[in-house]
Amino acid sequence: MVDEHLKNHTYTHLGGKADFFVTPETYEQVQEIVKLSNKVALPFTLLGNGSNLIVKDGGIRGIVLNLKRLTDISTDGTVLVAQSGARIIDASRHALSKSLAGLEFACGIPGSVGGALFMNAGAYGGEIKDVLESTLVVDKEGNLLNLSADDLDLEYRSSNIPDNGYIVLEATFSMKNGEYDEIKAIMDDLTFKRESKQPLEYPSCGSVFKRPPGYFAGKLIQDSGLQGKQLGGAQVSLKHAGFIVNRDEATADEYIGLIHFVQDTVKDKFGVRLEREVKIIGDDLVEEKKA
Repeated sequence: MVDEHLKNHTYTHLGGKADFFVTPETYEQVQEIVKLSNKVALPFTLLGNGSNLIVKDGGIRGIVLNLKRLTDISTDGTVLVAQSGARIIDASRHALSKSLAGLEFACGIPGSVGGALFMNAGAYGGEIKDVLESTLVVDKEGNLLNLSADDLDLEYRSSNIPDNGYIVLEATFSMKNGEYDEIKAIMDDLTFKRESKQPLEYPSCGSVFKRPPGYFAGKLIQDSGLQGKQLGGAQVSLKHAGFIVNRDEATADEYIGLIHFVQDTVKDKFGVRLEREVKIIGDDLVEEKKA
């Protein structure tokens, strides 16, 4: 697709247009796209399901690659294999259906499997590195690589995937046999906690900031008197101060501006610089000058 509105593909409902928006159906097609972009010097950007991402109002130049058609999930004994475009929530539900334990923590994480590896996603005491065995990726040259979890340098909300320019195609998880009712009870409890505490009624990028050592980001923001602070259509959530929501047709510029305001305010009051967990990509909007 040409000139595709990226706000239709992000959880924040923010973002300008992509020059070219492609959704490959096979691993070979992903390789071909990478090789083509190298050959013609056309930049490409990988877009997951847009859950932990802000796309700027000017959109993204070149090719935007979306793997939403790669969604297969399968199991073989205690091994679960999920393609990168599948939701990590669906991977956790598939594990439940097979009475496999290990992905319960992911039952409320809105990102894709690829995105979960990209940032070593985690919640409620669990994270991807706890269960990831290996992954299949495409490198910058379009080659297929099989990598072990140890190859990815998985740390708190980070990996070497972005630095190496890897495109995750699938992930293999090492699970444990468990009792269906026990696994479901844990997932039900975590789902209740998420739905009762997080502002799911509005578009957002999820948790905006990483947890600073010795603190909680949401508590620092709340104690700074910022809960409910609004810039244009973007607002620090009244339900959970660690979230910024698109309350009323916000622009990406307003959303990002509010992030910076929160960072500056918390730094001034408590001497703590909040580090973004959400990724910001794309170009600023350039308004055309009137003749």
